[in-house]
Amino acid sequence: MTETQGELASLSKYIFRAPRWYSSVALSLVIAALAGVAAFDSQYVLADAWQGVFFIGVPTAVASMATTTVDRYFGGQLTYNRSSLLAVACEIVVVTVLVAAGVAAILTPRLSQNFVFDALIAALALVFAVRFLVVLAVSRNTLAVSVLPASIQTATAGVLLFVYGGTLNYVTSGGGSLLGAFLARPSHAPPEIQYAFAPRDFLLLVAMTALYGSVAYGFVVVIDRPWQRSLGVSVLDFIGGFIGHIAEGTRELEDFFEQIGEEAVVPVTVLSFRRTSDETEKARFVLPMIHPGPMGEIGGGNLPQRVADATDGLAFPPHATAGHDFNLVTEREVDTLVDAAADAHDRITYTDTATAPVRATDGEATLFGQAFDDDAFLVSTYAPNFADDISYAVGLSAAAEARVAGLETVLLADAHNCNNGLDGDDLGHIYPGSERSFQLIQAAGSAARDLADAPEHALRMGVAWDPTDWQPCDGIGPLGVRVAVVETGTTRTAYVLIDGNNMEPGLRERLLDAVGGLGIDHAEVMTTDTHIVNTVESSNQVGAAIDWGALTDVVVALTEAATDDLDPVEAGVATERAEVTVFGNDRTETLASHANAVIAMGGAVAGLAVLATVTISVLVFFLT
Repeated sequence: MTETQGELASLSKYIFRAPRWYSSVALSLVIAALAGVAAFDSQYVLADAWQGVFFIGVPTAVASMATTTVDRYFGGQLTYNRSSLLAVACEIVVVTVLVAAGVAAILTPRLSQNFVFDALIAALALVFAVRFLVVLAVSRNTLAVSVLPASIQTATAGVLLFVYGGTLNYVTSGGGSLLGAFLARPSHAPPEIQYAFAPRDFLLLVAMTALYGSVAYGFVVVIDRPWQRSLGVSVLDFIGGFIGHIAEGTRELEDFFEQIGEEAVVPVTVLSFRRTSDETEKARFVLPMIHPGPMGEIGGGNLPQRVADATDGLAFPPHATAGHDFNLVTEREVDTLVDAAADAHDRITYTDTATAPVRATDGEATLFGQAFDDDAFLVSTYAPNFADDISYAVGLSAAAEARVAGLETVLLADAHNCNNGLDGDDLGHIYPGSERSFQLIQAAGSAARDLADAPEHALRMGVAWDPTDWQPCDGIGPLGVRVAVVETGTTRTAYVLIDGNNMEPGLRERLLDAVGGLGIDHAEVMTTDTHIVNTVESSNQVGAAIDWGALTDVVVALTEAATDDLDPVEAGVATERAEVTVFGNDRTETLASHANAVIAMGGAVAGLAVLATVTISVLVFFLT
């Protein structure tokens, strides 16, 4: 992850799940009742609360239900949960504006009750603008169609004010006519709003609504232009998909990613261990050379679990040497990788011997692994220094260097086991041309030369797995913790794989120390880089939310169980290539840069728009 991507990822602290629609409606009625008690002054508190529910809560409830109905009639995508949450948010806007206006009227004698009513008109117009932006972003309907569901809350409130404010009596006596019975009911309203709204007030409401809506649309046009020019997509597509994902876990964001994706050919490498007694598979290391992102279960975010579900033996899906440019655009692409892994597995040639592990270090880069005949499993780490994703090109170069040095097929995994999250200017990305990229390539060559000359011994293996009680919010995915112990001759090696996204500094060393006291000669700790743990937190590393001692106990217990499970096995490695659609070169960086620019510049543009709108509003109020 680059610094630009990190800045965008840090916004995930604002992510939340939309509550169920009935919870939002219930909350809106409570807020309306409290506002009624504060605003009205009858003899009974319950009567005040009821008036608040009627005049403030009813428009919210109507908008909660009717917005989705109208929006979907025209092919929109708003759900009841989203429309209810939007209606509650707009209700809070109205209440906040009225409270502020009421306080200002009390503190400033020159301001009359009409000032509060003018503020209400402005608030209802602002509600339309907010709803218009959200409906436009989520449903992606035409401008004219988006106006209809967006106007429901403002229009409902306007109708209630027209009927119970006695507006009809300004133009007609009403009397006992049928028209007056339904459209003129000021006697049923609190004294505070009886005959408070003249026809010109509603003309003003229409004008203000049009003004605020135009400003909102102009704001969208301004911030959308860079997206259209460089990416060929609208920022509203991104916002709508992002809202759908964070609010309700939908896959609308994948539709956006498909628009910007590029075709790529990626290696899918499989290292399989099978029992020599009956040739049943005991464990399978599967490494598609993609990045398991971008977040949650979007794209390849849950790739490790999908790989594990398609494996006969115990699955070990470590992190590949690939960054966010190689995120899959949709979850459907995972099927292609799973099929490629199955094809690679079918082509494996097995051997019953392996070398002892070697460890080669160059600068900050360390390569650890062992060979199985002419093939090898290598794990890279920069610990105890911080590192994040290794670029796809760097990984390919390192694997090529290992093949030049004497190996045939190489499964090169990124241990992804030490980083400081999103802190600092350098987030640890290993990119082509950097000093650390050359260190990795040179270390791969050294390790391969050592393995090519190393003697091989009889091979035994044991595995153990604990899904654990930890959840993604704790930084641990559904695969939990897995340990494989490989014995070659008298040397035992432990590979610890934790289903998480990177690791807190120092935790790897603590786990290695604990495993070293169990008769293990060599060990390495890896994470899968699953992004299912990043639905709510952009940086939710292993060890940040859970007790280190508890995790150490789990790893120790699994290592002991895997040692007890040692069986004679055969091993082999094979690679298959798969064609998938990924974010593409520089697309992730461009997307992150544009999103950050919208956030930075959008605030300034929005501020200028609000200032201009308020100025015009004040002039309109004074001139009408």
